[in-house]
Amino acid sequence: MRTILTVLLLIVTSHASALALGPEDFSAAKRLTCVLAQDTLGYLTEDDYGDLTDEVLDEYDTAQGDVIYAKALGFYSGLMFGIPERDKAGVQARLHGFVSSQACSSVVGISYRL
Repeated sequence: MRTILTVLLLIVTSHASALALGPEDFSAAKRLTCVLAQDTLGYLTEDDYGDLTDEVLDEYDTAQGDVIYAKALGFYSGLMFGIPERDKAGVQARLHGFVSSQACSSVVGISYRL
């Protein structure tokens, strides 16, 4: 019985560690959240979005990249907490404030077209 519990514990902890994020992973999720915010604001072209997303996720394997992307979506969702979806001005203001903040200072991808 003890052996079965030990094996189950090893299996569970190995799967849990795959979902754990280290400091570099949190940083990547934050950078990806900045990319998502810039894209929502219309600052990025499709190519810019792809390039910046690849820049963040290319150093990770697919499973790790998926976890980082999921964490970035969670951060993004947290930014929108308390703002009704139909409040476009509120959404724009919150995203603009985030993109302009120190949190996104290392992510430069804004594309302007005149």
